Amino acid sequence: MPPPADTGLAYTPPDGQWGWAVVFGAFISIGFSYAFPKGIAIFFKEIQDFFGTSYSEIAWVSSIMLAATYGGGKNNENGGNIPLFYSLTVGLGLALNLQPSVIIIGKYFLKRRPIANGLAMAGSPVMLCTLAPLNQFLFDTFGWRGSFFILGALLLNCCVAGALFRPIGPTSERQKNKEAKGAVREKTDGGIAEIGEKNMETKEDRDCCENFNKFLDLSLFKHRGFLIYLIGNVLMFLGFFAPIVFLAPYAKHRGIDEYSAAFLLSILAIVDMIARPATGLLANSKWVRPRIQYFFSFSIAFNGVCHLLCPLATSYMGLVIYSIFFGLAFGMVCAMLFETLMDLVGASRFTSAVGLVTIVECCTILLGPPIGGTLIDTFGDYKYMFIKCGAVMVLAGTFLFVMNYYNYRMLAKEEKKRMKEDGEKKDNEDARTKEGERNVKAVEKIQDVNETALKKEENGLKNGANLPTEP
Repeated sequence: MPPPADTGLAYTPPDGQWGWAVVFGAFISIGFSYAFPKGIAIFFKEIQDFFGTSYSEIAWVSSIMLAATYGGGKNNENGGNIPLFYSLTVGLGLALNLQPSVIIIGKYFLKRRPIANGLAMAGSPVMLCTLAPLNQFLFDTFGWRGSFFILGALLLNCCVAGALFRPIGPTSERQKNKEAKGAVREKTDGGIAEIGEKNMETKEDRDCCENFNKFLDLSLFKHRGFLIYLIGNVLMFLGFFAPIVFLAPYAKHRGIDEYSAAFLLSILAIVDMIARPATGLLANSKWVRPRIQYFFSFSIAFNGVCHLLCPLATSYMGLVIYSIFFGLAFGMVCAMLFETLMDLVGASRFTSAVGLVTIVECCTILLGPPIGGTLIDTFGDYKYMFIKCGAVMVLAGTFLFVMNYYNYRMLAKEEKKRMKEDGEKKDNEDARTKEGERNVKAVEKIQDVNETALKKEENGLKNGANLPTEP
């Protein structure tokens, strides 16, 4: 197995200290970002009845919110433009909340990064476990309109969590330029100072361009491992969120009471809450970490198998069992979702990689639940939605497993070829060095011979000069 990608950071992450406070802040932010779109599924049946919409139309509420970047919605006959004004606005805010929470972990952790990611990602099931029964209580007490008002106030806690994300690392070039500019103003006068300031402003403009290229590093599309990850995840998200969105409505459709249906989400969240940190610990072990890409592929396929078997659950106990295994599989995938990406591209390119991945993935995240809702409207049965999601995820897991094996084989061949070329280059350099040494020795030998001959000649001349002359 090839080693993980180099971090590329100009400092050594502390792997603790204030990093644990950062993990707690990420726990809160990630929890709300992922759990909120899933938790509001409790209100779908009532919103659907109130506005008279279909399953596919009501599914746009969560899908647009999860996609966070797609701004279209449908106007229903009663004039309620829920997807456009509610889902887009909340989804965009959650996206701005999620991205820094995911990225900051890699700035503070290296050796313990899988554990830190697992703990931070555990915020989603904890929040979902809390929001599912809370949303049902709020609906019974205040209605769905009042419930959204209260939930909006709860989301403001993300502002406090974000305050824990202190910057870390060496002083940026921009800050150095500002300090240098201040020193120039203090120590120099006249035209020299003006020239210095213009040069620094030009450098700052150049730094802005460099920062733009850093956050949108399009060269990642030439990275084989990144492309494999991206294609596999695009397939996966077609079936990743739809089962959660329709789990509670499916239970109500089968005649299960509202609180029992909401409790299924709590069961899923409790198992998910345990699975994420446990998966982080397992992924950090010496047996799994070198093979984390294969483990991630297995988790996706396992998730798909759970959905394929869901239609066999005909009773409430069957749905409870499905929720347990679904929560386990869902937690395994989420715990490694960003860790595997950082393992491929390294911490220095992770920020750009996350941005590019989420831009591309948002399309399938957007379409997944509405496609599931369309299947329900067309066939009048939920099982086709679960089968579609399961088949897509098994396909995605299989694709990632096979292509990661291919990628590892290619990396091994490239490394072997590089080592061979380096060896040949070194041999050539050694040969040239030895040849040079031989030439030097030959030249030295010739010089010694010449010097010896000159000395003999000089001695001969001296001896000739010392001979007595004839009278």
